[in-house]
Formats: sequence, structure tokens, C-alpha cells
Amino acid sequence: MVVLNKIYTKTGDDGTTALGSGERRPKSDLRIEAYGTVDETNAVVGLVRLHTSDGQVEIDTILSRIQNDLFDLGADLATPETDKDLGYEPLRITDGQVEAIEKAIDDLNADLSPLRSFVLPGGSKASAHLHLARTVSRRAERLMVELASREKVNPAAVRYMNRLSDFFFVASRSLNANGEQDVLWVPGQNR
Repeated sequence: MVVLNKIYTKTGDDGTTALGSGERRPKSDLRIEAYGTVDETNAVVGLVRLHTSDGQVEIDTILSRIQNDLFDLGADLATPETDKDLGYEPLRITDGQVEAIEKAIDDLNADLSPLRSFVLPGGSKASAHLHLARTVSRRAERLMVELASREKVNPAAVRYMNRLSDFFFVASRSLNANGEQDVLWVPGQNR
């Protein structure tokens, strides 16, 4: 259980932060960048939900679950795998969480017409914010992949972020009247 009685500790004043393992790393460390960008993704999902809480119950419910999963993912990344006994079982993203995102994608995508062009970010407010969430989640994924090339990273966590950007794309189309209000790219339109 998390207990936060005091918000500032001053322990990070030297430019370091503690991981779940107790190890301290510079705040510019790639692992910190990765889970910080996961947190940023979560904040954008919060913005999306400002526009889905009324009338978009199905997608808002999924986004609520995603926000919780993103905290799980942050905890996963904040606790590097180690042989050291941490005194607790570290929280890890599971294949079940990846499968739940895949099911949500498939369910929403079933109602969409096939694309014949790339989609520009826009349309409804919720859709535009979902495109922002998509791009931030892709940045988080790129950081996680780079981290995985240097340190051990839970493969399910990387898969989750990969599927999440796909979910945001499909959900953005769903919220644009099932793609009818998508803003499509017209190659060379302004030449």
C-alpha cells in the first residue's frame, strides 16, 4: 500500500531519484525518462477523459482501466529486475493486460470503415486529445525499447505500450463518428 504523508523529501535535490529497488539514479537516466513519459501519457489520458465522461461510457471505461494500467507500467519500469530480495513482489504488466487492450481495439475497430488515407489529428476534442496520447505513448515506447537494449525490461510492458498507441488511434476514429468525421490527409494538397 502506498502512503504519502509528505510530498517533498529533499532527497532529489542532488538530481537523483530512487527506484523501487532502492537504487538511486540520475533524474536524466533513460529508465526515469521511460516511466516519466508513461506518466505523461497518463496525464494526456486524463485530458481525453474530460471529453468522454458524458456519453462515451464504453471508451471512458476503457480509458479508466488504461490509467490504472499505466500506473502499473510505471511501477514495473521503476523497479528493475534484480536478484536482490526486495521484500515484496514487484508489480509487472501481464499478458492479460496486453490482451485486454487488443480486445478493446478489435471491438472498436469492428465498427470502423477501412481507411483509404492517413488520418490527421483532429475532429472531436476527445479525438484530438487521443492523437496526442498516441504520440506521447509512442515516445514512451521508443524510450522503453531503447532501455530494453541496455537493461532488462519486461517484454509484456513493451507490448502493452505498442498496443496502447494502436488503441488510441482506433478510439480516436471511433469518437469521430466511427471515422465519418476523421480529418484525412490529402497528399500535396497545398503545393
